[in-house]
Amino acid sequence: MDGMGIIKGLGVTLKRFIDTYVDDIRWMGKRYYTKEGIARRMSAEARGIFTIQYPEEKLPVPEEFRFVPFLLYEEGPNGEQKERCTSCGICAKVCPPQCIWIVRTSDPNTGRPVPEPKAFFIDVDICMNCGFCAEYCPFDAIKMDHDYELSVYDRHAKNIYDKDKLMKPVSYYAGIRPTNYAREEAARAQAEAAKAAKKAQA
Repeated sequence: MDGMGIIKGLGVTLKRFIDTYVDDIRWMGKRYYTKEGIARRMSAEARGIFTIQYPEEKLPVPEEFRFVPFLLYEEGPNGEQKERCTSCGICAKVCPPQCIWIVRTSDPNTGRPVPEPKAFFIDVDICMNCGFCAEYCPFDAIKMDHDYELSVYDRHAKNIYDKDKLMKPVSYYAGIRPTNYAREEAARAQAEAAKAAKKAQA
């Protein structure tokens, strides 16, 4: 009632203000726009202002962070691209908001399906980033991305991703999720070895 609460609040603000400049001097200009500076402001030892100056600075995302899905392709020695997706449609079936559309490829001579998508669309404005499509894909062809900066002026023109926009190389996936990639490759190598051993015994 006597205004002490306001004074105490202003005291906290003044302390933060002073601590900011003290920490700035201690870090000699490296407190901002460096990985070490961002890590310092994220730690419990942070003093003064510890907000991130977005968009000039960005918080590092953890490996398991997931945003919109993307499709993987294998990179050949001569630059050729081999798509992992076989257009089986499982991802579209398990998608809760039904934001995935796939057009299957058919052989023009026989009319039989070809194991690759003719077209693949994801409406990223509808996508809820649940990761079911990546989890249920039997060919490890669809993964969750780390790119969360998707602001656009026209969502109908920009936010319905087609196959060309969704396709990314396996090396990109290995870069953003190295632990998962190493585990998957080890499991794949083990399965191939078991398959080869079974074939040799037959």
